[in-house]
Amino acid sequence: MTHSQTPLLVFMLAATATALVLSGWQPYDRATWFMEVLPVLIAIPILWASYKKFPLTTLLYWCIFLHGLILILGGAYTYARVPVGFMVQEWFDLSRNPYDKLGHFFQGFAPALVAREILVRHQIVKGAKMLAFIIVCVVLAISATYELIEWAAALAMGQGADEFLGTQGDQWDTQSDMFMALIGSLCALAFFTRLHDSQLRKLA
Repeated sequence: MTHSQTPLLVFMLAATATALVLSGWQPYDRATWFMEVLPVLIAIPILWASYKKFPLTTLLYWCIFLHGLILILGGAYTYARVPVGFMVQEWFDLSRNPYDKLGHFFQGFAPALVAREILVRHQIVKGAKMLAFIIVCVVLAISATYELIEWAAALAMGQGADEFLGTQGDQWDTQSDMFMALIGSLCALAFFTRLHDSQLRKLA
């Protein structure tokens, strides 16, 4: 399966690199761009180094790829200014640009499948219910950690962190971000468990 994945992974790597270059050419705010795309810059070498010893399922590579593109686009414009978010805001008559909620949805969706793949392949957790519970806990821990990072950035940068935080005046932004990550994890488990299990069997 890893050999059949190679062309796809080369495409994903090239597309991600291209998106990084384009988004970093003239971003709205350079510091915000760097903080938003930093997870992508960290993930690429990890995935590269682990490919031979621990290749992932195609489903998981796709999820990580899409999540990376969401982060890169958000970094280029800042989440509060992504054009497609304004379109959705207008369509549904929303009070704010909702693009950051898509980002936090995927912050739950992709890590849920990452955690599931690691736990299942290493046989760390037994029982489907306990597995799902642990995965959701992992996702919420990741989401909470990210919110703590945002808080630290706000303390360190003061008003300069406003673009990174992207609260858009919403006092409940932190809670709604974590809620979207929770929904993302539940959707991943509810709709992609069978497909994930099928690809895990082939990978084994």
